Amino acid sequence: MDHSDAAAYRSAMAACPTHRVLDRLGDRWVSLILKELALRPRRHGELGRVLAGASQKMLTQTLRGLERDGLVARRVCDSVPPRVEYRLTPLGESLMPVVAVVTGWAERHIGEIDAARAAYDAVS
Repeated sequence: MDHSDAAAYRSAMAACPTHRVLDRLGDRWVSLILKELALRPRRHGELGRVLAGASQKMLTQTLRGLERDGLVARRVCDSVPPRVEYRLTPLGESLMPVVAVVTGWAERHIGEIDAARAAYDAVS
């Protein structure tokens, strides 16, 4: 594949809707945040406690990206101190059946994937 072919391929992938959505869903914290917000709206601190291991900076960046994509809405509550709450938008809610199917598939087949990896690694 020469340079122009590689550039054309990268351009096609950047425009591909499936690639773009799967790229977003493949982000480390995205599916976990979406699954938590599907249960109910959450405050930033709540998400931080539930998603142990996610730094505050990473959580904020991921939530901003999801907000930018229209999947999550941020609401500042009128209180002292101000409280910020995140919830799924209708677009985000429409994605949850897809996430549920992927989650179910993963839970059913992770053992097979682990076994295939172990077999591959044993001969490589």
